[in-house]
Amino acid sequence: MEENAISITTIKQRILITGARAPVAFHLARLLLDAGHTVTLVDHLKHPLAAASQQNIPYFQIPAFSETPEAAGDALLGIIEQLDIGLVIPTCEEALHLGALWARRQPNVALFAPEMEVLSLVHNKYDFIRLCENLALPTPRTHLITSPTDLDLHAPNAGNLVFKPVWSRFGSQVLIRPKAKALRAIRPTAVAPWVAQEYVGGTELCIYAVAHAGKLVAFSAYRGLVRAGPGAAICFAPEVSKPLRNFVEKFVSATAWNGHISFDVMRTQDGQILPLECNPRATSGLHFFRNGPAFSKAIFEGLSRVEPEVTAPQTLPLALWLYGLPMILHHQQRPIFLDALRRSEDVMRWPTDCVGYPAQLRAVAEFGWIALRQRMSLERASTWGIEWNGSDQSAIS
Repeated sequence: MEENAISITTIKQRILITGARAPVAFHLARLLLDAGHTVTLVDHLKHPLAAASQQNIPYFQIPAFSETPEAAGDALLGIIEQLDIGLVIPTCEEALHLGALWARRQPNVALFAPEMEVLSLVHNKYDFIRLCENLALPTPRTHLITSPTDLDLHAPNAGNLVFKPVWSRFGSQVLIRPKAKALRAIRPTAVAPWVAQEYVGGTELCIYAVAHAGKLVAFSAYRGLVRAGPGAAICFAPEVSKPLRNFVEKFVSATAWNGHISFDVMRTQDGQILPLECNPRATSGLHFFRNGPAFSKAIFEGLSRVEPEVTAPQTLPLALWLYGLPMILHHQQRPIFLDALRRSEDVMRWPTDCVGYPAQLRAVAEFGWIALRQRMSLERASTWGIEWNGSDQSAIS
């Protein structure tokens, strides 16, 4: 693949972080501020988490990319010009929208992400597995489903398969070894395809990494202790594993990757690492890094490697109570929840900053309003406006 190295130095510069709704955006802003950079935040929400920082980080609200991409692009490029931004760092799925915008309009500012062709390739759950196979990485058997006929071919073996949309996030709509009734509800098409993936037993792990011109410069692995339904971990603990690092090093080197990259993988009982899907964005593993100057130097210069400093489990306490409280009713899950409450550190607290519960509740209430208005779950509402569901979204005149 074509190398698209980002020319960045540790010279203090003006940085624009998008996806301000995410705790990782807040964390990244703190790291970069500690390194002496000037940081500005962007999202389409009124009350995103990162904008509630006590450090008074400037925040701009723009239109939603998935609803009005041209208007969102105009607003973003206007902010870049107004503030003389030198680098744009996406943190969530808007990375795909920014990749499409950069390909379409070629702004004269660096984007901390690969070119759109590579972003869309790894975001696609079927194409990502094909890419791993081409790199001689072991993978679970994965089949593309673009029609009811394709679905019928795999229905007899559904008890050994996992079905999920090619474009999805946070485990939404995933069917694990489904019964026939659940399978009949799927409506795969060529525009909205699904995959049928071999069910693999073992321990599911997550990886967050940063690469600079194909060189791995930041890496952290973690396992979810408490999850928001079947999807994102809202309490997570670090995991040390050389095979995980080896997998990432091979992948980022072969793709000449630049920027954030994250993976969900399965570690089988015999220790084999099997990739399940890739997220070309930041994920919760970023919270294990706390040294801003070292992190900034590593990811921007690519001359050194930074290691996670945090070893304790991390959580967003409000989300932990919201999603974990029902675990108290289950004998086997109760100790896990209570242990998470006792041992976990609050990702929203920083030595010089904190986002309190009122701001967090305000952010959750906004997601709740979106969920009601759009008739969707709270989890889906948390990514509404930045979701990327295929190349049709980039076909804009």
